[in-house]
Amino acid sequence: MTHFNFPKYNKIFGWIAFAIALISYALTVEPTASFWDAGEYISTSSKLEIGHPPGAPLYQMLGAFFSIFAPDSTYIALCVNFMSCLASAFTILFMFWSISLLLRKLLKRNKETLTTTDQKAIIAASFIGSVAFAFTDSFWFNAVEAEVYAMAMFMLSSLFYVALLWERDMFKPRGNRWLMLICFIVGLSFGVHFMALLTIPAIGFLYFFKNYKKITIKNFILANVIVVAVLMFIFKFLLPYTLSFFGYAEVFFVNTFGLPFNSGTIIAGIAFIAIFYFLLNYTRKNSYYQLNTLVLSILFIFIGFSSWLMLPIRANAGTTINENNPNNARELLAYYNREQYPETHLFYGPQFTEIFGGLDAQNPYVDGKPNYEKDEESGKYIIVNEWKNAVQNSEDRHKVFLPRMWSTDHIANYMQFTGPLNFQVKPEYADNQELQQAVAQFKSDYAQGRIDNEGFQSFLMRIRQYIDVDPPSFGDNLAYMFDFQFGYMYWRYFMWNFTGRQDDIQGKYDDIHGNWLSGIPFIDEVRLGPQDNLPTDALDNKARNTYFFLPLILGLLGLVFQASKDKKSFWVLLVLFLFTGIALKIYLNERAFEPRERDYALVGSFYVFAMWIGFGVYALYDLLKEKLSAKVVLPIVTVVCLLAAPVILASQNWDDHDRSGRKTALAMARMYLDSCDENAILFTIGDNDTFALWYVQEIEGYRRDVRIVNTSLFQTAWYIDDMKRKAYESDPIPSQLTHDKYVAGNRDAVWYNELRPNDTLDIKTWMNWIASDDPRTMEELQSGTMVHTFPTKFIRIPVNKNTVIANGIVPQKDSDIIADDIVINVKENILYKNRLLMLDVIANNNWERPIYFTGGSFGDDDYLWMKDYLQLDGVCYKLVPIQTPIDPQAPYDMGRIDTEKFYDIAMNWYWGNSGDPDIYHDTETRRNGITYRGNLARLIEQLIAENKLDKAKNVLDLAMEKMPVDTFEYYTLLEPYVNGYYEVGEQERARELWNQVAKKYQEKLDYWSTLDLQRQYQYAQDIITDIERYRSLVDLLIINQDQEILPEKAREFNTYLRKFSQFYGEDETEPETAPTVEPTRDTSMAIPAETDTLE
Repeated sequence: MTHFNFPKYNKIFGWIAFAIALISYALTVEPTASFWDAGEYISTSSKLEIGHPPGAPLYQMLGAFFSIFAPDSTYIALCVNFMSCLASAFTILFMFWSISLLLRKLLKRNKETLTTTDQKAIIAASFIGSVAFAFTDSFWFNAVEAEVYAMAMFMLSSLFYVALLWERDMFKPRGNRWLMLICFIVGLSFGVHFMALLTIPAIGFLYFFKNYKKITIKNFILANVIVVAVLMFIFKFLLPYTLSFFGYAEVFFVNTFGLPFNSGTIIAGIAFIAIFYFLLNYTRKNSYYQLNTLVLSILFIFIGFSSWLMLPIRANAGTTINENNPNNARELLAYYNREQYPETHLFYGPQFTEIFGGLDAQNPYVDGKPNYEKDEESGKYIIVNEWKNAVQNSEDRHKVFLPRMWSTDHIANYMQFTGPLNFQVKPEYADNQELQQAVAQFKSDYAQGRIDNEGFQSFLMRIRQYIDVDPPSFGDNLAYMFDFQFGYMYWRYFMWNFTGRQDDIQGKYDDIHGNWLSGIPFIDEVRLGPQDNLPTDALDNKARNTYFFLPLILGLLGLVFQASKDKKSFWVLLVLFLFTGIALKIYLNERAFEPRERDYALVGSFYVFAMWIGFGVYALYDLLKEKLSAKVVLPIVTVVCLLAAPVILASQNWDDHDRSGRKTALAMARMYLDSCDENAILFTIGDNDTFALWYVQEIEGYRRDVRIVNTSLFQTAWYIDDMKRKAYESDPIPSQLTHDKYVAGNRDAVWYNELRPNDTLDIKTWMNWIASDDPRTMEELQSGTMVHTFPTKFIRIPVNKNTVIANGIVPQKDSDIIADDIVINVKENILYKNRLLMLDVIANNNWERPIYFTGGSFGDDDYLWMKDYLQLDGVCYKLVPIQTPIDPQAPYDMGRIDTEKFYDIAMNWYWGNSGDPDIYHDTETRRNGITYRGNLARLIEQLIAENKLDKAKNVLDLAMEKMPVDTFEYYTLLEPYVNGYYEVGEQERARELWNQVAKKYQEKLDYWSTLDLQRQYQYAQDIITDIERYRSLVDLLIINQDQEILPEKAREFNTYLRKFSQFYGEDETEPETAPTVEPTRDTSMAIPAETDTLE
């Protein structure tokens, strides 16, 4: 019999797994930038710029290399995206070989003689386990876009495989060469993402089990402590303190000896090299082999970490995107430590209830961190901020060990888990009867459901000075950690990947969206309610994937098999599983709820479980070969397991992971820019309305005349500095505040001092007050710190009509309605730096450049309290000196509309195949449809009001073509389109659209009616909302006098209404005939009032 060449076929099938993964990812990769961080990563990679902390310089350098292969700028995104495809395919390759190595080790440890069939079974198991992981939900998501997680998984997978090779060859000559490679990869991983570091504890246990044959409780516990200590040493000590050493050396040598800037860094670098040279020579000459290996290991970590040198080099080059400007050693340390972001306390710190308490009586303020900057005049580094007693210290009673509920921005969400907070009126206010009555009434209203958690929070904020609020206990925090952070934010994601997923809509801790789903009806119904009569939106959601527990069962079988056969290797994998899953959750300390789902960061944990799927395949083979011939069992097990894991995962997940052809993020970016006039300033808010715009300007060179100002970053000195420099064709922002006025720690916030409460100041005068360092413009805080103030909340912006018209801010035809001035009423007592700088831009712009807002939020402060002076142009709001008061009945309909301008913008929008039924319209694409539909509906209504019916019909048809009903959902926004078609005389089209939308509500109500009464009351608000939206559709028939179909449609509606008699009475049905009225084009015609019967 011919000998089976296992090494040969092990390599061949490993590369086959690689090829399957790579081809699949190449077929489904996004062709351009996607939403969230991808636009930033593509931009900063291709041009070697500085992205957000804690940085990914190696990723960016590799991205720059891949960008070289783009035939033109429009393909750069595809090339950088493909880098993730390739990294993910290599992850599968190393995973295959890792499973193979672990299985052979397991069988060897059990002294089993491997037959040819056994060896083939190992290859089959490795292939199935690795390819199954290739098609898991979260890993595939990362594999087809420009994000660091795919590359981080490549680092993790290769690191673990090399660790297995080191463990295999540890006692062989030159076996420690693998250790050097491990350390080098560890260093490299700092240039991508810290995820790969989580393999260190598992690697430590590989060493422990290899060197200690006898395992005792004592040495096992000690080993656990040591491996965690090694991880913390590398992550929290070795590199941070090295950066600190360079930073302190820089300041010391420059400030003490008067050396040129960067001299201290160079001296520290020389000293660093000299120390390693000495240690290596000393340990080699004295035959200290283990110490020599240790020194070499640390050296290789630093060699890998050297990719971070790219950051200060490129920061000093003045790149267009230069986040945090880490141009010296001290700034690089702040960048590493993510000092830009709010501090979170993992083990001891304040909870969210600190906002209701005061400062600590004994220690109300603590020191911040000194911020050094170069002073070119003196040639020294100077501290530019007031850092002594600069940070407020909340009461100790609001602090706890393991503070899991810490964010003061998520109070109402936390209360879903804590219940209503207990509070008492302070003893000094106990005799205040008015306060006591208000509290009693509030508690009664909350108990009866008249006030929700947000109302609870608002009430407590209003009276917080009069009450003592009890903080959550340590037990409450533990319950939240297990229930939400482990249960909802880990276990739910785990089950998505190995059992199935309900849909792609973010879950909010309800049964309707975002849960795991098995596809086995009786199990799903127990957890999520009836599954038989679901709306088509739920059934047709491409992310509704069901695996019937099959991958999970295989993985659990493999887990048990490995645990029973090889406890040491099992512990190694278990440690890797826990550190990349549960431990990561403890470290991330997530809030309820995050802006989006966070499963993408947990792929390391899912990687380990998929390895157990491979073990499960071999376990099945091992179990059955005792009963049947091994040669018969192997093909049967292989085929069955292929179907149970890789095939079912690939077939179910393909449609919602296929991003090929989708260009909706690119379309969004171009829509924003195309909505702006030439040389505009565009204020954006967050990541999603900024990073895609960065991409289209930086990479594709589109509309570089528009200056994008991210207001979240506009409170940092480095970003303000960037905005004051010319970028491509965009001029610097107009501003009078110089760097010393807004540097970190200066004017971070300005306080209202009530000096001139009834006066209205010219905005230039007001800004001069802000810019002044005269002590009379400042006040002293309790900490002794002097802060800047503003004297009045009324600010006047003068308007020169000639300038406004000459610069195209307002067309000549609207000259008669231009206001003489705009008076802002600031509604806050504290103004933060970003709002201050926005006002600075307004004050110094003098109506020379058009100013726009993206509209990503509806807060008054986001528009500088000028909502009455906006004009809706496309998807942006333009600041214009024409007053357009907001209708209190429609508070979201902000701004006037210039129909000629808006029509020209809309009809020339690039949609990025938005209406193509073959692409996957993800949640962000659908959510953007809210803006598009809503804004176009307002244009249609205004065109109809101006009797421009042909244009109105063109816009109606465009919206329906580019945003099909079934694809974009959000059906409430379609009511103006139904009405619009009626108004332009397209009755049949109106009826067709009416029926489509009505069917959606009917399907939802059919489903709600199948729920038991308890669940119906649980979702009462959703049910009533659907009924009232359906009612408003019927009202449209009444308004438009469609007597032909009204009786039938009203009867249908009333039939559905009667299904929910617990919420509605018979007197609340719709009339089946409409009163005759004169035809009108007034779309503001009164609609029959909706009755709120929730109480």
